[in-house]
Amino acid sequence: MQRKLFILCLLILSSFSQLSQAEPVALKTFAPGSYQQLLDSNANKPFMLVIWSITCSSCLKDMALLNNMHKANQSFNMVMLATDDSSATDDIQKILAKNELTGLENWLFADENPQKLRYEIDPKWYGEMPRTYFFNKKHEREGISGVLSQEDYEAYFKKILN
Repeated sequence: MQRKLFILCLLILSSFSQLSQAEPVALKTFAPGSYQQLLDSNANKPFMLVIWSITCSSCLKDMALLNNMHKANQSFNMVMLATDDSSATDDIQKILAKNELTGLENWLFADENPQKLRYEIDPKWYGEMPRTYFFNKKHEREGISGVLSQEDYEAYFKKILN
């Protein structure tokens, strides 16, 4: 009887530990050519590209608002791009999970030359963050550096969805 109780306790503990371990976020590697791939996969669709980093305090503060905006606009495609390298994968995954952004398309810089990747995205962008790009369905874009308010997001959504 004690052995059955012991086994039952082990099974229960095992199931709890499995529940507490979140699925790792699928991070796509952003390398030369990935920007065009991102545009191609969103052909004829408006979307928002959010560029952030684990070392950007403003970016991290913005995550809760991004989660709220995503929940309120689930049909709108939001893409997240972390400018950190693969050594930050665990931290990136934790931040995305904590802010319930794991269901989005998530990318991670994967080139030893981040300037090259930034230039591919936008030759006029010098790395300031957060950086957000709003693309209409023709992929005409508008890039904004700095933190945006909920009203800012809503205004840009209206602009690119029309």
